[in-house]
Amino acid sequence: MRDIRVATVQFQHAPGDKAYNMGRVRHYVAEAARSGVEIIAFPEMCLTGYWHVRKLSREDFEALAEPVPDGPSARELLELSREHGLTIGAGLLESDGGKVYNSYVVAMPDGGHAVHRKLHVFEHTHISAGDHYTVFDTPHGCRLGVLICYDNNIVENARATALLGAEILLAPHQTGGCNSVSPRGMKPVDAAIWARRAEDPAACEAELCGPKGRGWLMRWLPSRAHDNGMFLLFANGVGPDDDEIRTGNAMILDPYGEIVVESRALGDDMVIADLDASLLPTSSGRRWMRARRPELYELLTRSTGQEMETRRVRFGE
Repeated sequence: MRDIRVATVQFQHAPGDKAYNMGRVRHYVAEAARSGVEIIAFPEMCLTGYWHVRKLSREDFEALAEPVPDGPSARELLELSREHGLTIGAGLLESDGGKVYNSYVVAMPDGGHAVHRKLHVFEHTHISAGDHYTVFDTPHGCRLGVLICYDNNIVENARATALLGAEILLAPHQTGGCNSVSPRGMKPVDAAIWARRAEDPAACEAELCGPKGRGWLMRWLPSRAHDNGMFLLFANGVGPDDDEIRTGNAMILDPYGEIVVESRALGDDMVIADLDASLLPTSSGRRWMRARRPELYELLTRSTGQEMETRRVRFGE
């Protein structure tokens, strides 16, 4: 990998309004291109909208999905990528073979693309889960991996992505402000504090950056970068998302788990950083992976009998 300038975005999508959401993507892609960015990450399902989909009928849910790469959203991402000469990652609902996936499309300026299908899904009764990791080379001289939101919660996913050679992990989310079943987990953001963000920005920043948002992320997100020796681009929604309020906190982390740059904006925002490739070879995670003893890890592939489908874990059923 060489040194490379990257960006990550937080924005409030409009549920089901692909034209508006793509407009926000176009805006930030153009801004990033003017700043010399080569790779930009947008949030999970930012093109279709996210949390409202769980309430859709099967017909409306399937109607929101598109094929990739031949659907209109993927085609536009590829056109934007070619026009501006940078790689763009953005989330949507993908239709394929009668199934619908929570997918992340990565469009590259040479016309290539990659698609990651979320491995741990719960967004709708009729959503299907992906069944493989997504790691690929780019025209920028680096190797990317993708894990969508809940995928990042499972430590094995981050390690597998690193073992497949990912140097930069794109981590698109729609998180923060969730009503976790855990008494020490995330809780809903106070809607009254959000509504008064212009009058009392300090209170709103404390709400989004406390244990309901950034504070929760800091319990685990840096370790995914640190333990696996990867740069990490965290993109997220911000603001109302159906009956929840996303907390933003867009950030870029280095392979030591240190935050290079982050946003504390109370709305749409983009952060940009120059990644120092010289950090990769000596990072703790890279050194630790070379000390692995795979002959000891067979138990990681055995079922404990306690595994559950993700939505049952997510909602505490």
